[in-house]
Amino acid sequence: MNNLFIQSISVDWNKIDPDSYLWKIEAIQGLEKLEFSKPITFFVGDNGSGKSTLLEAIAISYGFNPEGGTKNYHFSTYDSHSDLYQFIILSKGYRKADWGYFLRAESFYNVATKEEEYADINHPSNKYHEKSHGESFLSIAQNHLKPNGIYLFDEPEAALSCQRQLTLLMEIYEYAKKGSQFIIATHSPILLGIPEAEIFTFDHGFIHACEYEETDSYQVTEMFINNRKELFRRLFSNE
Repeated sequence: MNNLFIQSISVDWNKIDPDSYLWKIEAIQGLEKLEFSKPITFFVGDNGSGKSTLLEAIAISYGFNPEGGTKNYHFSTYDSHSDLYQFIILSKGYRKADWGYFLRAESFYNVATKEEEYADINHPSNKYHEKSHGESFLSIAQNHLKPNGIYLFDEPEAALSCQRQLTLLMEIYEYAKKGSQFIIATHSPILLGIPEAEIFTFDHGFIHACEYEETDSYQVTEMFINNRKELFRRLFSNE
């Protein structure tokens, strides 16, 4: 056993209704067990491949609010999450996390609003709505990063410039070295480049480990940068 807070996950498919749409998510339907071995784990894959669905289920099963925030956040603006969390079995390590945060790009506005409502004299608001989208996005992540924490981020790069992504990359790497665990769903070739991270791809119909250079995020970006003019010539040849 390593020192990670979440050692592995498994899915009890016997309890899932045969008509559930979860059976139609190709990468997830064959999942029996997924083991984590590194402090930083990435989920990658095309849109609709199931990476956010699985990340969300892990977060809820661990005790986080479905729309994001800390474990102290309890609200519901719109129930968009699946019921997969009811069938997820978490295998936890011997350590207990000192802190944690679930960041969802799609419900960030709701969490920022709730943060203002929860504020009081002892816990003043960080006024995320008064910052630019990118600044508030990075701030909400930075303000909650602590040693020995558990962090689940769904597309944290969504509002960040390339430079800000590098800032977040360095902070994730720093806190992973301080005993924190990160599970991140992303399309960012920048974040995926964090040294010593493990990457699971949801493409090709099943979840499996891959190298950084094997991800579509890397390959498409590399192809675009190195062959931009030729790519455009082919894409626009019929115009």
